[in-house]
Amino acid sequence: MPKSLSAASSRRGLFLAAVFVLIVLAGGIGWYVHAAGSAKADADAADSSSASTDASSGEGILLGLAKSAVGEHRIVAPAGSNAYEFYLSVLQLDPKNAAARDDLNTLFAQACDDVEQAINARDVDEAQRELSLLRDYDSNNYKLALLGSKLSAQRMVMTREHEAQAAAIQARAENAAR
Repeated sequence: MPKSLSAASSRRGLFLAAVFVLIVLAGGIGWYVHAAGSAKADADAADSSSASTDASSGEGILLGLAKSAVGEHRIVAPAGSNAYEFYLSVLQLDPKNAAARDDLNTLFAQACDDVEQAINARDVDEAQRELSLLRDYDSNNYKLALLGSKLSAQRMVMTREHEAQAAAIQARAENAAR
């Protein structure tokens, strides 16, 4: 019986040691999570105080206007009240503003789609304004070159249509004069 008692106490000691290690490990994890949460809360508090300072500055106001314009799907239109113009204004104040640059990059494909829709709708003046706005941000983008070519082609088609209409009107006027 002494051997079995010794084996049982050995197993019990091993079990208690394992429980102790698990408790210490759980405590360490809990402490780490609490410390990380406190650090994040401190960083958030610092960010919110600097964000409130930024919000009252020109950049903060423009970023807020840009965000609301994006929420209302005013990416490149109407003139004077769209996200691209607001973000470009932020970059004029702070050329290294990462938030404005990231958002402009994110919105670029959608803005190109808006320009293409204006071209397809034959609103060439608005399409030209929107395309110029995108070129202010990224003048070397191949997509903008393609859109510029499409806009030029649309202008030519419309010019030919107007010339044909003018010729038809002139022919009717000449026939009526005879």
